[in-house]
Amino acid sequence: MKFKLHQSNLLEALNAVQGVVGSRPTLPVLSNVLIEAEGETLTFTTTDFTITKRWTCKAEIDEPGATTLPVKRLTSIVRELSDQIVTISCDSGEQTDLVRMSCGSYHSKITGISPKEFPAIPNTDKGLAYTLDQAVLKGMIRKTAYAAATDDSRPVLTGLLLSFADGKLTCVATDGRRLALVWNEVEFPPENARDIVLTPRTVQELLRSLGDEGQVRVTLKETQIIFEFGSLFFSSKLLNGVYPNYKQVVINDCEKKIKIPREELVATLRRINVSTTPTTNAMRLRFENNLLTVAVTSPDVDEATDTVVVKYEGEPLTAVFNPEYVIEPLKNLTCDEVTFELNNGQSPGLLKDDSTFLYVLMPLRV
Repeated sequence: MKFKLHQSNLLEALNAVQGVVGSRPTLPVLSNVLIEAEGETLTFTTTDFTITKRWTCKAEIDEPGATTLPVKRLTSIVRELSDQIVTISCDSGEQTDLVRMSCGSYHSKITGISPKEFPAIPNTDKGLAYTLDQAVLKGMIRKTAYAAATDDSRPVLTGLLLSFADGKLTCVATDGRRLALVWNEVEFPPENARDIVLTPRTVQELLRSLGDEGQVRVTLKETQIIFEFGSLFFSSKLLNGVYPNYKQVVINDCEKKIKIPREELVATLRRINVSTTPTTNAMRLRFENNLLTVAVTSPDVDEATDTVVVKYEGEPLTAVFNPEYVIEPLKNLTCDEVTFELNNGQSPGLLKDDSTFLYVLMPLRV
């Protein structure tokens, strides 16, 4: 194998895939990136058996072939190379490969592991296929993922539900005290209807990798999901377990509706949240005469209050919530104004934006 490409292109490829490799892999080859050269295309692949990432790019290939190299060490070397063409060649052995790399005045030899030792790479054969806009999927994940559970008492709640049904994709996350939901119309055959749960790692990888333009092809298999977009192929195992029936939790309408400027509300809540403590994280919201008063009382600060001008002309209404649980959805939205809905001070709150997003939040009992 022998190929040439620019240092910046090589570094981009390695940066795209190296995050999959952990510090203590179960097999030595799992510390390596599989590099395959064929035609005019280079392919870089890493895996830990749970997640697989593959990046493709164009290169000048003199001799086709494949090898695997320690991805962390290789990335560190390439990062320090000069802004020039990198030449890599490989002499294949039975179990190990000798790889030579040069760039300008730099020359090195690196021992790699034979590509025969690298695990099989997932494929999209016989899977259910869907096509989405990258920006839409990324936005849906951003609007909901924060509401997932962070403890493992109910593992399925640490994941993110993707429900393909009735001509739309619904994205749901809940930790039992709050629920975030958003849906978007998607074209797919009725027989492709399916509910799956993404692992937390998958969610974070998608938020890091998805772009704001172009489409993403999604393929569902029995225990695996595959995303293909741009130069990236990304597959992950699905989270086992039955997700709760979120439709039983969703509130469609409440009696009291308050219109609130989102950015002003976020700024106010953050100021008030500074005065909370782990034992006194209750924030009181009082709505009256087009004014929201936010207050918190704690032994360390005594009391802190702030106000926001809102659109509300009903009877005075007071409810108590965890401030972080109100701030998180607001900072992940982009709209100018949100609607906060309540039936009374003891009922769940409902937060909406100008799209299909909704957020159900249980009040605190004080």
